[in-house]
Amino acid sequence: MKDNWNFIVIGSGVAGLTFALKVADFGTVAIITKEGVMDSNTSLAQGGIASVFGELDSFDLHIQDTLASGDGLCNLEVVKKVVRNGPDRIRDLIQLGVNFNLEDTEPAAGNPPRLDLGREGGHSKKRIVHAQDMTGKELERVLVEHVRNHKNISLFENYIAIDLITRSTRMKRGLVTTAHDDICCGAYVLDKQTQQVKTFYAQITLLATGGVGKVYLYTSNPDIATGDGIAMGYRAGATLANLEFVQFHPTCLYHPEAKNFLISEAVRGDGGILVDKAGNSFMHRYDPQKDLACRDVVARAIDTELKKSGADSVFLDISQRESSFIRQRFPNIYRRCMELGYDMTVEPIPVVPAAHYMCGGIATDTAGRTDIKQLYALGETACTGLHGANRLASNSLIEALVYAHSSADQALKELKTIEPQSMLPPEWDEVETTDSDEGIMVSHNWDEIRRLMWNYVGIVRSNKRLARAKRRIDIIQKEIQEYYWNFKVAPDLIELRNIATVAELIIKCASYRKESRGLHYNIEYPQKNDQRWQKDTLTRRSFLN
Repeated sequence: MKDNWNFIVIGSGVAGLTFALKVADFGTVAIITKEGVMDSNTSLAQGGIASVFGELDSFDLHIQDTLASGDGLCNLEVVKKVVRNGPDRIRDLIQLGVNFNLEDTEPAAGNPPRLDLGREGGHSKKRIVHAQDMTGKELERVLVEHVRNHKNISLFENYIAIDLITRSTRMKRGLVTTAHDDICCGAYVLDKQTQQVKTFYAQITLLATGGVGKVYLYTSNPDIATGDGIAMGYRAGATLANLEFVQFHPTCLYHPEAKNFLISEAVRGDGGILVDKAGNSFMHRYDPQKDLACRDVVARAIDTELKKSGADSVFLDISQRESSFIRQRFPNIYRRCMELGYDMTVEPIPVVPAAHYMCGGIATDTAGRTDIKQLYALGETACTGLHGANRLASNSLIEALVYAHSSADQALKELKTIEPQSMLPPEWDEVETTDSDEGIMVSHNWDEIRRLMWNYVGIVRSNKRLARAKRRIDIIQKEIQEYYWNFKVAPDLIELRNIATVAELIIKCASYRKESRGLHYNIEYPQKNDQRWQKDTLTRRSFLN
């Protein structure tokens, strides 16, 4: 089957859905998502969206906070673009019907109600626009409703993208590109229900598949976060940037049944204090901002405390606040903790760090374009230059909104210049492949990758750990490639191939950077070296003719 579209959007988080809605009045759009449309990192975003609305706040202060968090690697032009356009994108959401929390106090006569603003680590002012502690879910609810009602948008749920198609695509089931300056013209996609591979052809393709959290053993991300877009972009020849900067959220709930349940940064923003098992606070020993320090500082502090004490977790205590405030401000977190036997209104809750956010990704320009023509990347899949070496809390959603807006504008301009292709891409070829009879290889390598990444390429790294990780991932990659070419594709094999690719690239980038900066901490190079390493780490696939 070949499907022809003006736009293909791979991923159904806030970036992909916003882009789709902005271009859909001018062309046909296929949204491809490997689970249900609501299954995304966006849906799990608790804290909110960072944007300047407070009377005591300013664009300059938000810019300064973002630059400080990024530790010397932010692109100033991009930071200014995102911060200054943020309020307008929030207003867009309000017009669509997103219900953000408002202040309880009555506004002055003739003035509209004011947004209730929270504060999170690394922010000098209150600027977190939120919908209780379920901001992402509220965004998805509204965006999905509009997507389902738009006549030009077709939604393909339970479809998983395998690889991008470029003009140089040839030979069965692979992308062999002879020139880096290529053109993307669609993607091969597996229908999970029928197990049939379908060819989606498009004039513009957008990668917005979210993050890479499942590369690690412990993560706040949903099961879908297997780095699909980053891996596909790399295999097609796109340039990637800064994959060594993996953000570990300091506070995931520690409980065998909690899986990936995040305790929002906003809990600390509203007075939560990290304590050890004896109830003693410790963040004052690591940073002047104490519990409101940036995430990389807090995550390393917890990691150090756990290594010193041998404990399984530290604890987050907000019980000093009024119980009514906690239940109203954090209804989702309170409810989940109670289900697991923790009453956060009267006792500390156990937390541990977990892989949370990829600050690197496919390198893009200020319009979301990659260096492959007609291929865009947005959200956590992209590296725009906003986050630098460490993402400031709640800057990700505003980045996705701002870039979806500007990328849609650019894509619509580009669409007018793209001439119809004279030759459609080849169909998927499964000749000489068979159904898998060795599923144990997939599950074993999946577990091994996640463990070696957690143990060797986690919060604290060393040359020896990185070298061990590289040796092992090289062996695993050979096993996966042999398996991939001999058997028919299946969802778990596609995801395994992607997490192995992303793991290899994280190891490569982390090994290259001989310093400690932001989220990358190597015990053998504990200091930052601006003279040599104040630059992006760029990598791309080498192709043979």
